[in-house]
Amino acid sequence: MIGRISGVLLEKNPPQLLVDCQGVGYEIDVSMSTFYNLPALGEKVVLFTHLVVREDAHLLFGFGSVEERKVFRQLIKISGVGARMALAILSGMSTADLAQAITLQEASRLIKIPGVGKKTAERLLLELKGKLGVELNISGGIAHLVTNTNDDVLHALLALGYTEKEALLALKQVPAELSVSEGIKLALKALSKG
Repeated sequence: MIGRISGVLLEKNPPQLLVDCQGVGYEIDVSMSTFYNLPALGEKVVLFTHLVVREDAHLLFGFGSVEERKVFRQLIKISGVGARMALAILSGMSTADLAQAITLQEASRLIKIPGVGKKTAERLLLELKGKLGVELNISGGIAHLVTNTNDDVLHALLALGYTEKEALLALKQVPAELSVSEGIKLALKALSKG
């Protein structure tokens, strides 16, 4: 498995790159978020990669961060989501935005991505629920709110019958340094106002 490529960036033709690695040119497909953060031609580039071996091709996919590659690997595990679709999803939204959409179960945000229909969006929401925000420790969006204390508060609110979306919105009002009991009180106050 090729896990990382370090070399000189020779060509940029979205979504494909050509990277010279000690005389060998690797064709690598990248998401648009990685593409926009590439250095100029002729400069050194480092990409984390995933190799897909098929009967008719060996395809190399590159990512600017380990987190983006982890999300890609989660996406291709889902039935009906191939490597190209996963790359399209990562081109359509950042990993933090994807984690937030999954956590809040917002299919409408996923449907806006070209190639993602209603059924695929629902499958993504179902199969990725609970797998992105916690595993990747994404900072930004709602996914970062689920810390150890807040996780307990979230479970308490869910046990009380609140939906996950309501509970996560209430957690926005809870500072991370509070104890679990104080966090629950503050979250319940926020929910009673809403």
